[in-house]
Amino acid sequence: MDILKTIKSSFSETYSEARSKFVNTASKKGLKLAVYENPNLGPIGENLTCDVAWAGSNNAEKALIIISGTHGVEGFCGSGCQVDWLECWNPSFISENTAVFFIHAINPHGFAWCRRVTEEGCDLNRNFLDFNQPLPDNIGHDELVSAFVPDSLDAKSMSQAEQLIKEYRETHGELAFQKARKSGQYKHAHSMFFGGFEPTWARKTLERIISDFNIQNKKFIAAIDFHTGLGPFGYGEPISMHKPNTKSGEWVSKVYGDSVGIPEQGTSFSIPLNGTSRDLWDRVLGENYAYVALEYGTYSQERSRTALREDHWLHNQGAVDWSCPETKRIKRSLKKHYYPATPDWLEMVVYRSRQVLRQASNAINSES
Repeated sequence: MDILKTIKSSFSETYSEARSKFVNTASKKGLKLAVYENPNLGPIGENLTCDVAWAGSNNAEKALIIISGTHGVEGFCGSGCQVDWLECWNPSFISENTAVFFIHAINPHGFAWCRRVTEEGCDLNRNFLDFNQPLPDNIGHDELVSAFVPDSLDAKSMSQAEQLIKEYRETHGELAFQKARKSGQYKHAHSMFFGGFEPTWARKTLERIISDFNIQNKKFIAAIDFHTGLGPFGYGEPISMHKPNTKSGEWVSKVYGDSVGIPEQGTSFSIPLNGTSRDLWDRVLGENYAYVALEYGTYSQERSRTALREDHWLHNQGAVDWSCPETKRIKRSLKKHYYPATPDWLEMVVYRSRQVLRQASNAINSES
């Protein structure tokens, strides 16, 4: 499908619209479907599900896994890319010994409620730790938590919060500030980038999908997880969470080329993070997988920080009135940051999505 056409037809304005397009397109293309029902409802009472569409033999030794909605609101981008790839789909995209799995809206609650977090208030990509082991400390977040998500959004509270952040940056430097804010924290359930006290529904659902489809016994998988909100506007960076000089890391670099960013080497727009899905894939597959987060840039990190602060504040107040003007303003701001939806941004997104998915498909089909 022509890119300018697909940006008008493959992307959606609501979770329900996105789900409908995904399910209908997958069915039209002859893929099989499985449904994982979330126990919660959306903001207008709609049912929430994570849907899996797949093609290929159940006995295939290799698999390509394409994931959207890890960070809820970022699913507007990821879902559109999945629908576009399904529209382009034909059986020649996979070899006889390869299966493909589209995991749509792994965090449907965040997608529907236009949040980055799950129904538990967790950043899913900080939630994959072993909770039977000691959890990482984040002393910087402890110090700044009242500034990240104040009790009030009034002018005085905002001024005090920004002054505290300014002083921390001046004292500790920008990298320390970003680590304090984003690397993951496991104490403050009301604050941003909270990794949780236990596995979330979304994490357990991904684990269930892996088990249901016997993915843990594949000889090799390639996973692409769509994300937004970090990096230059419209640019898609394949972020490798693999350690350097490993089989997985070498596969990623070979397939996606010099555009790959590696946080541990300081070559990515992302910093190293705690509790990412790499922890799960490592436990399940060891080095028999290659994962990238395809991260699309939007706007500045300061804009992100403001939007997340307001959204966390809103949900900390109790039940959210979806029709309230203040709710609508906060949700518009958050959605705009993680899904700009301008024609130029969408065109760049689709071009890059097709490129990376083609690279992964070609590589895994030839994997021995």
